[in-house]
Amino acid sequence: MIAVAAFRPRAAGSVLLVVVAGTGCTLIPRQEAARVAPLPVADPAVDVGVGLPFLEPLHVAYLEPPEGEDQVDELLASPMLRDPEFQAAVAGWVDYWENAAKPWFPDFLRRMGAFEQTVDSALMERGLPASLRYLPLIESGYSPEAQSHASAVGLWQFMSVTARAHGMRVEAFVDERRNPFKSTVAAADYLSALHRRFESWFLALAAYNGGPTRAQRILRQHAPMAQPSDSVFWALRQHWPRETRDFVPKLIAAIVVVQDPGAYGYESPPPDPPFRYAAVQVPEATTFDVLARAAETDEEEIRRLNPELYRGFTPPGRAYELRVPEGQAEVFAANYAAIPAGERMTVVEHAVQQGETLSHIARRYGVSIRDLQAANPDVRPRYLSVGATLTVPILLTR
Repeated sequence: MIAVAAFRPRAAGSVLLVVVAGTGCTLIPRQEAARVAPLPVADPAVDVGVGLPFLEPLHVAYLEPPEGEDQVDELLASPMLRDPEFQAAVAGWVDYWENAAKPWFPDFLRRMGAFEQTVDSALMERGLPASLRYLPLIESGYSPEAQSHASAVGLWQFMSVTARAHGMRVEAFVDERRNPFKSTVAAADYLSALHRRFESWFLALAAYNGGPTRAQRILRQHAPMAQPSDSVFWALRQHWPRETRDFVPKLIAAIVVVQDPGAYGYESPPPDPPFRYAAVQVPEATTFDVLARAAETDEEEIRRLNPELYRGFTPPGRAYELRVPEGQAEVFAANYAAIPAGERMTVVEHAVQQGETLSHIARRYGVSIRDLQAANPDVRPRYLSVGATLTVPILLTR
């Protein structure tokens, strides 16, 4: 038996047909999934792009795959892309990207231009599917400064514990989850490890979103005898948290829209230029305004190039490798050396008055208590002394 599923891109007004073999993936009915472990499902062989014909093979023009290596994108070649229920879930998210996300989706695409070469290189180096380049699109809108309600941060939305486990600093002055280079390397390594562990890209992505411990527990409880596969992820969908259950369909839907934006009412925006910079050494804590003056640029450019420095100055007590505009390294070194050490932090000094607390002082200068504590790490909030001097970096008083 042959089943035919139809997708109708509203903007284009055309119908895209997916021909599905009736002997494809078998899923457990929802009412049975809770008490019957799904049987191993044999994934039929499929060429990339067959499951959803509007998903074209991904080619990265400036990167050539190693000679003789398979170029099939394992995620887009998944037989689950043929499953009618999965396709219905994808269609719902296509509608989301086409309509609800319209105000901000073009910005996502624009920002992608700055980092896509970094992401593509990291994925190719590890032999990962090129389609994972769209993961930061749905995670953060390709914004290094993105932060979720659950405190996941950066392009790849790392939680602090996971970030530290992958060698990133998450400190009072530096949060390397915001560093697009270090976080991309960490994310590629993490995704590679998850795929080795779960043997399925759908399960690996579920573990990426919901945590590998939770994913392993769901598999152990509800599918202990099943061979790991993409179909097992979908068979157990009622057991995943909603965000995790929707994670893969949401990603596939984003790829559908991005590969043919005109069909969904989008004009491809001019991409941001690639993230280019020169690295310089800053020997001590220095505020962004001083750094910008030394690099002969503006503070916004220093902030854009160094999103991990979210306090507005380089860390005190140690040297820091700073990114400045490309071609400005020598100019920066000469200008910075000419700035007296006592003038490298543009600050307001506040003398503590009788009855003042950190909360009072923070409100006065329009900063958060957390930022004020970061600028004064040796201060004990409950034991403020009258007359003690607190440092308030001017950049934090925007």
